[in-house]
Amino acid sequence: MLKQRIITALILLPIALCGFFLLEGSAFALFIGLVVTLGAWEWARLAGFEAQSMRVAYGAVVAAMLLVLHLVPGLAPWVLGAAVLWWGVATFLVLTYPKTSEHWASAACKLVIGLLILLPAWQGLVLIKQYPLGNWLIMAVMVLVWGADIGAYFSGRAFGKRKLAPLVSPGKSWEGVYGGLLLSLVITLVVGLVRDWSVGQLLMGLIGAAIIVFISVVGDLTESMFKRQSGIKDSSNLLPGHGGVLDRIDSLTAAIPLFAVLLWMAAP
Repeated sequence: MLKQRIITALILLPIALCGFFLLEGSAFALFIGLVVTLGAWEWARLAGFEAQSMRVAYGAVVAAMLLVLHLVPGLAPWVLGAAVLWWGVATFLVLTYPKTSEHWASAACKLVIGLLILLPAWQGLVLIKQYPLGNWLIMAVMVLVWGADIGAYFSGRAFGKRKLAPLVSPGKSWEGVYGGLLLSLVITLVVGLVRDWSVGQLLMGLIGAAIIVFISVVGDLTESMFKRQSGIKDSSNLLPGHGGVLDRIDSLTAAIPLFAVLLWMAAP
């Protein structure tokens, strides 16, 4: 399993980096769209559709909606606004699972939720890419999420006692969350000092990083909640040793649109 994970990571990492740094405009939107469409194909299974025809159809619908968003950029604020509302609702659903699961148990509801998760993630990346330092901002949100994951793993193993959401993901602990948050804040602090941020900018950066870390945890737990409800371990086996696309981007689907909103709010 470890060998598979390493080989898959060594193949995917250069592809991802080339896609993020070398592609621009429509090519970048298409690259991200392909990843999101694969995620949609996997989400249809979480929604209860095992037939390939239905899963492909849902992926095609999501791809068509991405095309509309690309052609009508004025829809972006509405998409990101919907994401903010959804991730607030998702936080409540995770904290109250399984008591509130009956409210989203239908296949139709799950398919709509898939749109609220996938479309804003694509939209957020496309918008972030348009900033002068777009490539580095994309790397920044990813480093924040990866830092949180790494910090959570080690602090959770060393100190984890209080379960974060035992009915959703029994392996996660509050100590892990705090460790991940601490590492991400340290990374933000170092970046701020190196880039000579003012005290105000540093404070806002740390607050923003904390928000991104917490919402990334919600993103991770949300997919875990839907997988648990569906009785599925991995979203698919597309990535040997890693599970599916959604298993790798679940935290980012929540972090990216919120990161884009925070950038917009911070703009002078």
